[in-house]
Amino acid sequence: MDLGISGKRALVCGASKGLGFGCAQALAAEGVAVTIVARNFDALEQAAEEIRRSSGLTVTTVAGDITTVEGRRRALTACAQPDILITNAGGPPAGDFRDWGRDDWIAALDANMLTPIELIKATVDGMLQRGFGRIVNITSSSVKAPIDILGLSNGARSGLTGFVAGLARKTVARNVTINNLLPGPFDTERLAAIASAAAAASGTSVDAVREARRLQNPAQRFGTPAEFGAMCAFLCSSHAGYLTGQNILLDGGAYPGTF
Repeated sequence: MDLGISGKRALVCGASKGLGFGCAQALAAEGVAVTIVARNFDALEQAAEEIRRSSGLTVTTVAGDITTVEGRRRALTACAQPDILITNAGGPPAGDFRDWGRDDWIAALDANMLTPIELIKATVDGMLQRGFGRIVNITSSSVKAPIDILGLSNGARSGLTGFVAGLARKTVARNVTINNLLPGPFDTERLAAIASAAAAASGTSVDAVREARRLQNPAQRFGTPAEFGAMCAFLCSSHAGYLTGQNILLDGGAYPGTF
């Protein structure tokens, strides 16, 4: 299927590895000019080179912290008028809410709620003027089914979800959609960090925690960044203009509900 987005411009955050990289790679495969952002310069350049090799396209890199004002300024200078925006930031640490102070909560809100909102605010009006825009926020399956040790993430990402629910209904008439992708257990560094925290809390090995979680999933495996990226690319396509304000759960069937 031709997704109809060749020649569009995309700003992809947290794209040096994992799910953000999967999204950037899938968009570039469709002919989208991607600007990728991440903190680690070396990892970012390695990711960019891999995308360049596979797509044959120019890839712009911005090494910086997207959760800061300066990081966002640099990213939006490099990609001033994106047609596609993929927001993504590392999740806050796992733990017990009794151990978190105000600074922990503010950091979580800054990274996983306020930063996506600032990026949307900076780009959505241009999309509306041009009559095309696709915004995808990478959030978490914890928005749908909260994870007890991820309280910071549960709260901050749910706040973003509520904000998007209202805005997405105001932009779709001008072919600008806003959706959220909710990853379940994907084989990324984030999964490794959560497994480490769970192992430490339970006195079990990390391998045992990973294996138990894998077997609990109906798919009997973890997801891959490539298949996550493929879903993201479709949401950004010309065919997805009637889909907005939705929370798309990719979790191998782990969520047991009907709705």
